[in-house]
Amino acid sequence: MVLSDLWPVLLTGLGAAVALQMVTFLYALRVGRFSVVDVAWGLGFALIAVAGWLVSLGSPADSLRRALIVVLTVVWGCRLAWHIGRRQRGETQDDPRYVEMMSNSSGAWAALRKVFLLQAVVGWFVAFPVQFAMVDAGGPGPLLFVGVVVWGVGFFFEAVGDRQLQNFRADPGNKGQVMDRGLWRYTRHPNYFGDACVWWGLFLIAADAGWSWLTVLSPILMTWFLAAKTGKPLMERSLAKSRPGYAEYAERTSGFIPRPPRR
Repeated sequence: MVLSDLWPVLLTGLGAAVALQMVTFLYALRVGRFSVVDVAWGLGFALIAVAGWLVSLGSPADSLRRALIVVLTVVWGCRLAWHIGRRQRGETQDDPRYVEMMSNSSGAWAALRKVFLLQAVVGWFVAFPVQFAMVDAGGPGPLLFVGVVVWGVGFFFEAVGDRQLQNFRADPGNKGQVMDRGLWRYTRHPNYFGDACVWWGLFLIAADAGWSWLTVLSPILMTWFLAAKTGKPLMERSLAKSRPGYAEYAERTSGFIPRPPRR
């Protein structure tokens, strides 16, 4: 890998991520809901991948790896954006996480700095394996195929888990109940577990050759956010308050990695 080939990819990716978040911020001000930033999360990764691929055209990197990692990133990112966008359709109330930011005169600028631009930078860093893979030379090896399998497991858990939860919520008889069926019987967060697997899979595909293994902090950061920071802990605090029986469900069900429920 030549640094002179990598810098244009990284700078273009950062510019694309920031531009998307600025557009999203302006749209959020128009509709009065900062929660639209969640839709831009997946789209940001897709945009970074495509931008990096276009900038690196003609690089000595393996064409199979470049094409594969772009396709997998775009498929994952667009599905996630579509799912969240459909879930938010028709909503008039903002996410409680963002309500406080809109409650004072500096709320919009605080949201721009602490939510939108921060999300752009974090997404850009998490996408390092995708960007490094655009310029890393070397033919496909065993790690590439392992990475595809890990990505597939993650995509299955995330997509199927989201679908099962959507169907559960659509049934009026389940209002106020705890979702403990399907994949949710084996982990309290199949979507977060799947998300983590997706990014470990993309890392393995990238790390199959060259210096992309140096981007290992990217999937570690994503997993930390999902399992210990903004994903699982915030969601569980909210569910513990609003869902009777959630404590019992948590006692018998794994918090992250799927396993058979405890008796």
